[in-house]
Amino acid sequence: MATLNSLEANFLLILDTGRRYYLWADIETNYVYLNSISLLRYLSDSPSFFFFTGINRLSKGKGLQCMIWWRCIPILQRAKRGWMWNQFFLLEEYTGNDNQYVGKLHSNMDRGEGNVKYILTGDGVGSLFLIDENSGDIHATKRLDREERAIYTLHAKVVDKRTNKTLEADTEFNIKIHDINDNEPKFSKDIYFASVPEMSDVGTSVIQVTATDADDQTYGNSAKLVYSILQGQPYFSVDSDNGTIRTALPNMDRETKENYQVVIQAKDMAGQMGGLSGTTTVSITLSDENDSPPRFANHTFRLSTLESAEVGAAIGRIKASDADVGRNAEMQYSIVDRDGQDIFTIITDQNTQEGIIRVKKQLDYERKKTFSFKVEVTNTYLDPRFMYSPNPPFKDDAMVRVTIEDVDEPPVFSRNPYIIEVHEDTAAGSFVGVVSAKDLDADNNPVKYSIDRHTDLERLFNIDSVNGTITTLKALDREMSKWHNISVVATEISNPRQTTRVPVFIRVLDVNDNAPEFAMYYETFVCENVKSGQLIQTISAVDTDEPLVGHKFVFSMSFSNPNFTIIDNEGNNTARIITRRGGFSQREMNTYLLPVVISDNDYPIQSSTSTLTVNVCACDSRGNVQSCNTEALLSAGLSTGALVAILLCVIILLMIVVLFAALRRQQRKKEPLIISKDDVRDNVVSYNDEGGGEEDTQAFDIGTLRNPEVMDAKKLRRDIIPEMLFPFGRTSPIKDNADVRDFIHGRLHENDSDPTAPPYDSLATYAYEGSGSLAESLSSLESGATEGDQEYDYLSNWGPAFKKLADMYIGKDTERET
Repeated sequence: MATLNSLEANFLLILDTGRRYYLWADIETNYVYLNSISLLRYLSDSPSFFFFTGINRLSKGKGLQCMIWWRCIPILQRAKRGWMWNQFFLLEEYTGNDNQYVGKLHSNMDRGEGNVKYILTGDGVGSLFLIDENSGDIHATKRLDREERAIYTLHAKVVDKRTNKTLEADTEFNIKIHDINDNEPKFSKDIYFASVPEMSDVGTSVIQVTATDADDQTYGNSAKLVYSILQGQPYFSVDSDNGTIRTALPNMDRETKENYQVVIQAKDMAGQMGGLSGTTTVSITLSDENDSPPRFANHTFRLSTLESAEVGAAIGRIKASDADVGRNAEMQYSIVDRDGQDIFTIITDQNTQEGIIRVKKQLDYERKKTFSFKVEVTNTYLDPRFMYSPNPPFKDDAMVRVTIEDVDEPPVFSRNPYIIEVHEDTAAGSFVGVVSAKDLDADNNPVKYSIDRHTDLERLFNIDSVNGTITTLKALDREMSKWHNISVVATEISNPRQTTRVPVFIRVLDVNDNAPEFAMYYETFVCENVKSGQLIQTISAVDTDEPLVGHKFVFSMSFSNPNFTIIDNEGNNTARIITRRGGFSQREMNTYLLPVVISDNDYPIQSSTSTLTVNVCACDSRGNVQSCNTEALLSAGLSTGALVAILLCVIILLMIVVLFAALRRQQRKKEPLIISKDDVRDNVVSYNDEGGGEEDTQAFDIGTLRNPEVMDAKKLRRDIIPEMLFPFGRTSPIKDNADVRDFIHGRLHENDSDPTAPPYDSLATYAYEGSGSLAESLSSLESGATEGDQEYDYLSNWGPAFKKLADMYIGKDTERET
């Protein structure tokens, strides 16, 4: 380092110790040269930079604020055949016009005679670094950037110029690029997004932003950052050391302001003046908390509905609003007044958060025309932090008034259903019960009653259309049907469309009108070798009646029997058939008929006599049946041969009858069809026989056709006229009967509404009437419909072949007229 005298110095440095030093600053290279060892010692104990106030001697004593970055540049010297150096330092981003001086290599082998040559190798030699091979001075040829590369490793050696002999061995040294503050801090994101709950306490952490500086972290304060807030106060603050953003105001309300834009600055040089800075924007949103209660905009709602509204039908909606959003804005409604809780219910529409009022119970305009009740709304999810705050409570209420509108309603039965009891011995036309229906509308229209005949196909019951009295049309039988379920229809006379049905369950009460009888058919036998007092059969009985106290049957013989007796088993409605003697024989009697009388215990007492058939059978010693009635057939004296002979006689008689009938048919003489030329006749086929056409002439007697007078005497001609063509006669008026009229109207309604009934213009299909004929039919469906149809004068115009036919019909008509 060069030494200067005070005359060459252009700055006077005044230290805090009061001492003065002269120095010279090269404005082009930014180098400062000292002329005092004591100042160098002072700087060696100080940081690598310091501020000072220098007086520019050339500017008439004006003071300048300056900052000095200082470094010691060692001079490499060889002592005792060795290098003497320290690490080289070089400031980055040199802006001078000349090459930047790095340092000087010097060996003690160099005596200044010019015989020594300095050689430099390593990173960037030749392009970035050059060395004066005579003096050993090293210069940088380009601006270096520490952020691209901080250290360069080089190798130096000294050789003799003449002999090229190495004087100093190759030695490695480093050039460290000294950092200057040439990089501003940079944030990882241009825009940060964060959220914080509303109503948060002061100091609640929101987000931490981080900036980085590419300058050397270990050298000076170029990379020491300080954070500050440029925009967003007084709502938020930032930690100057770590960039954590926190809330600065209490009770920030999202409903008042939801979004905030905060600008954060990071500045190096520990935030001092002259440092570089970078900024970022943080978008902070206040997240919602359930701090706002729901509120009704209107505290009175008016709704109306028809009284015919079905249970569950919606009659209207009410709406409350909540300044919160999402889950915190969900509401639930409830009816808090007793007047509306029983009739209406309210649910929440999850999509619109509206309260839907529905009908809970059937409405009745005639009973009550208006309803007024209170509806309360609360949040579904409550935050305990705000439930007991000094703010208003987290609920609201409103009055709802519902007006019921009248409609024409169908009649209403006094009961639904009806259960009526009637005894089965009730005669036809007896009283069963009464149903009653009433029109509850203000008009109170009269009502008529009828029975749905689909529910009473057997027509067992009838109902008075005016007073609803049900009577029997036929006798009832409980054993056929215990219950009869019919439907009674009540219809308003002024408006037949208003109808109501009610089920009527008619229970037929039991009457003891059936006698008990055997429970089953008994096949009873008695062995020939049976002993007296032996059980041969146990019998039981059944009764279709159902007495209240249960069945109790009594068994007895209709008259005394010397062979068998009956013993009643007490308690189980059975009886035992016991033999009174032994020694039965099939030859004497193979079957015994025992009349058994069975009586019940109900009132009136019913009894029946059932016959028990007892067959006499041959049994072994253990009572097993071997044969029954086999000898009875042999005692009749008919052998197998006799039976075969009788059968052959019957067959021969049948063959004789068949042969005689065949001979009579063959002997029948057939007369010719036409006897003379003039006697020309045709067969007049009677179409009463629908079995065939004209080829079926064998069914007629030709002899009879030749004598029309005889035929006329035996059988008169009968003209048939379709009934549908007879004129309708006037019937005498009969007295109007309401039951008949209701029955006719009911059947007419059934046929009109029957979807399976054929159409009026349906095609009728008739039975087969025989094969056709070549001649057209001489009859028609309209025969005898008019007088012209009974005149046969036109037969005279058919020629000689039909002369006889014309004489038959025309002559016959003349005889009738006379």
